[in-house]
This record gives sequence, structure tokens and C-alpha cells, in this order.
Amino acid sequence: MNIALWIVQGLVALGFVYSGWLKAFQYDKAKASWGWVKDVSKEFVVFIGLVELLGALGIVLPQATNVSPVLTPIAAVGLAAVVLFGALFHVKRKEYREISVNFVFFAFAVFVAISRF
Repeated sequence: MNIALWIVQGLVALGFVYSGWLKAFQYDKAKASWGWVKDVSKEFVVFIGLVELLGALGIVLPQATNVSPVLTPIAAVGLAAVVLFGALFHVKRKEYREISVNFVFFAFAVFVAISRF
């Protein structure tokens, strides 16, 4: 079970590092890749990106270093909330294709949160 958790944590971290990096540091590339980015402020997109990057660190580092490992499930809950709000945003915009990715990452984050508590 521990190996499965580490695999899921790694996948979640990689996904959020990619997404967060684009949003926080490559805004123009994010704008070209995702249509919704054009409809919200740049500051909000960068904020979401930074939150995703912090969450990606938080879902791996505390558990890996055994320094405050309780932060790992807390980070997982935070990332699940980010993904859930993102899914609701996509539903509002009728962007149903993007929601499948949200559901996968939501399920992974909830799995980590429940398993690591």
C-alpha cells in the first residue's frame, strides 16, 4: 500500500508541478494552451499556479523527509479543493473535456489524504 501511495503522490506532484509552472511562470504558454486563462486575470492564474506548486511540494516533501508528515494529507486536501473548484469552474463554462482530468486528480488527492491521515 505504501508503494501505491508513493506512486500516486509522485503522479499528483508531477501533474501539479507541470500545471503550476505554466500558470505561475509561463503565463503566455498557459494562455495559448488553456482557453479559460484568457477569461480570468493574470494575477489569479499566477496565484493558482503558485498554490499548485506549493501543494505539489507539500504532498511529497513532508512525508519523504519525515519532517511534519502531517502536512502531506493537509496538502492533499488543499489540492483536492483546488481541483474541485477547478471542475466547478469548468462545468460553469461547459468545458466538459477538462473535467475528466480534474476528477482523476481529485480522486488521487483524496486517496492520498485519506490514506496518509
